[in-house]
Order: sequence, then structure tokens, then C-alpha cells
Amino acid sequence: MNEEIKAIAELAKMTDKALDCAREVGGFISKFIVGPLEQGMGIFEDKLKYMRWERQIALIDKVNKKMSERGLDEPTQVVPMKITIPLLQAASMEEEDNLQELWANLLVNAADKECNVDIVHSFISILKELTWLDAQILDTIYSFNENVQIWTWKLPDEVVTEDPKSNFCTPLEEETFSLEVLCRLGLLEPIGLMGIRTGPGVTSVFKTTLGGRFHRACIKFKN
Repeated sequence: MNEEIKAIAELAKMTDKALDCAREVGGFISKFIVGPLEQGMGIFEDKLKYMRWERQIALIDKVNKKMSERGLDEPTQVVPMKITIPLLQAASMEEEDNLQELWANLLVNAADKECNVDIVHSFISILKELTWLDAQILDTIYSFNENVQIWTWKLPDEVVTEDPKSNFCTPLEEETFSLEVLCRLGLLEPIGLMGIRTGPGVTSVFKTTLGGRFHRACIKFKN
């Protein structure tokens, strides 16, 4: 009985905190719309619901289209809940259409028994961290069939495999940032001149097993 009382008390505390948070948000918004607290809370909640609904509909359309392109009316295998739930949650919050395409790719591949792509939970957390530029760089690198050292200064437009030597160049700042993120996530392996990192930035890279599998699961979509 004592444990039940404690559990009820803790639940009450959590409810009070949630209400306090909602009041704070509503009050904050009401300052900017010059209206009552209740109006601020309502606008905030309605907008969030609408945005979530809008992105869910967009995701459903993308998934249905990709399924149709493969000649599938429904999934041919069950997707584990530990993948399905967080995938759908993240995909329905993605505001950029290009990136939501990648979430749709991941879901369709997971549901297609014939796709021969292993879908693991870590792909979800990785995809949540990527920008569209990150995805473009990955696609350029992994669409190149050879497994060789790749110089980064022309990415994401093209792959350079010849040593630039005296014409050595580094990528632009945004591309450099993306490459460092991709290396941190294990999707690329950073290499420098003569196989050694030289100064800031990522001058060249090798593909990784994780990067290849992630690319097949999320970015390279086969009809």
C-alpha cells in the first residue's frame, strides 16, 4: 500500500510539473501575441499538432509511392517495434522534404523482405543527425564503385581519386564541417596527405563498412 501511495504521489508531482511547463510556454507565447495565457497555450499546441500531422501525411505519401514503385501493396516482413516506433517518431518530425525521403527509404527497406539490406537501430540515431549536405556527400562517395582513397575538395559534386600533390586543396567550410560529422559518426574514415592527418579539416577519406550499409539502407533506393 505504501508503495502505491508513493507511486501516486510521484505521478502527481510529474503532472504538476507538466502543467507548470505548459503554463510557462503559454505565458511566453501570449506575450508576443498580446493575448491571454489560454490563447497562447492553444495556439502553441494546435500549431505543433498541425505540423506533426502535416509531416505524417507527407511521410505516408512518400512511403506509399516507394512501395508502389517496387510493386508492393503491403510490407513483406514485420519490422521490429524497436525500429518502427522511433523511426516513425523521427520521420514525422523531419521538416525537410529531402531528408524525409531518406526516412521513407529506411522504412520501406525495413519492410521489404527482398531488399537484402540489414536495418539496425543505430541507423535511426545516425539519420537524425544528418543534414542534406551530409547525405549528398555520402551518396557521391558511396555511389563511386571503387574502394580507394578519396580526396574531398570537390565534394559533393564529384569524387577525386588522384593525389592533388602541388594542387592540394581543402573543401569549403560547410563541406569540411559535414565531413567531420560523417567521420565522427563512423560513416567515413578520415585520411590526410601520405595517410596522415594534416592540419584542420578532412583532406581525404576511405569508405567504412558502417557507411556502406547505411547508404544502402537510407540513401541508395532501388525500385
